[in-house]
Amino acid sequence: MRDSIRFLKGGEIVELENVAPTETLLDYLRLRRRETGTKEGCGEGDCGACTVALGRLIDGRLVYQPVNSCIQLLGMIDGAELVTVEDLVADERLHPVQAAMVAHHGSQCGFCTPGFIMSLFTLYHATDVERSRETVTEWLAGNLCRCTGYRPIVDAALDACFEAADDAFSWRANETREKLQTLADSRDIFLGDSDRFFASPSTLDGLAVLYGQHPDATLVAGATDVGLWITKHLRELPKMIWLGRIEGLERVEDTASGVLIGATATYQATEDAMTGLSASLGELWRRIGSKQVRASGTVGGNIANGSPIGDTPPALIALGTTLELHSPEGSRALPLEAYFLDYGKQDRGESEFVTGLFVPRLSANQAFRCYKISKRFDQDISSVMGAFRFTIDDGLITEARIAYGGMAATPKRARAAEMALKGADLDDPSSWGAGMQALLSDFTPLSDMRASAEYRMETARALLAKALMEISGTAPEEIRVLAKREADRDRAA
Repeated sequence: MRDSIRFLKGGEIVELENVAPTETLLDYLRLRRRETGTKEGCGEGDCGACTVALGRLIDGRLVYQPVNSCIQLLGMIDGAELVTVEDLVADERLHPVQAAMVAHHGSQCGFCTPGFIMSLFTLYHATDVERSRETVTEWLAGNLCRCTGYRPIVDAALDACFEAADDAFSWRANETREKLQTLADSRDIFLGDSDRFFASPSTLDGLAVLYGQHPDATLVAGATDVGLWITKHLRELPKMIWLGRIEGLERVEDTASGVLIGATATYQATEDAMTGLSASLGELWRRIGSKQVRASGTVGGNIANGSPIGDTPPALIALGTTLELHSPEGSRALPLEAYFLDYGKQDRGESEFVTGLFVPRLSANQAFRCYKISKRFDQDISSVMGAFRFTIDDGLITEARIAYGGMAATPKRARAAEMALKGADLDDPSSWGAGMQALLSDFTPLSDMRASAEYRMETARALLAKALMEISGTAPEEIRVLAKREADRDRAA
């Protein structure tokens, strides 16, 4: 048992014993260390002003990832290298990213600048990335600028971020790897007492025992949701169990029959496997949050918390995903759609927790599409999320699996529409009408700040028609705005 967390900062090992269950990394930096270069903006992981970089060993390679320190719990950086904007200057010289921002006039008021710098620092150290404006804008989708404008910032990134890394961090990379290896151990972490603690077991059995003893504890994986319970809901969470050190829960196994995803596998870690299952699924993955959110947020956490507007559950339900739960009594599996019982209520016993899921691969006669509708293209909550898997035999739909998010109190299948589409002819749009009509009986959506009930219903029906049109052979650029722009750009090139 270890009663401290340990991490690297400025090349030195830092060890902390006094870590509160809900202390954020941002508060630690600004209030304890008095390193105020990292800014507090939205407090919910949207604006990126608080972005820092965490370096970890992934498959033996040192990888730097951007995270939102405002919702990252301090205890969760155990075993990592923490890099903030104060760490970048070497021998009184600006980091190449900082120098490029100066040269391209990429800062005015400067409030958001440290966050941009740190996101670009992680791009500077990324490998196998294409030098393009699209790459830069995707990398910076989680950083908001209110006065400079993005063009000079993007120009600075294009100037600085696509050559081989040549900075103090690359010079001492071998030393950093060795230090991170010394920080890695298999001891359970427990800071506090039985009434108030931050804990991080290293094994599944250890988690089962600890959670069995404290079923009122909060389980946290990436904190992209739990962090907001702290910063926005101001909830008192005296017992925190972080799952990030449990061996095997981070697994992503791409098999012939499908993909196994451990409960702590992040969106970033699963993106390639999801794209391999379906290009449509990969496109959805790239629109979930930002680089910062996808580097921390986990697929298992998105499911476990049971949000009715989560982006992943409808797509995974339509694909026929199976969920695995574990407790001191053992493990059990259930269809993902059966996990969601009602708003805020899931089929999970008092001491049960999610350990993983299995997403089956599409067969040769199946087609899949999913669509996220939101007010902003990047980093926004869905108004409606629709996912569709059709099994097709000789042009006829023999089975349909249709799931929506944002249309009910839980992610939900459209079973009446599924039945109505059985036997529909993809070459005869008039045979689709029964399925479109049946959606009216599948859902009674609500109106809220994101969309009206009427909008949601009309959009749900339009997405079903869109999926059928694409699968029947309509080119995406004829019915997708972005696809049309991309096609026009490719033709112009």
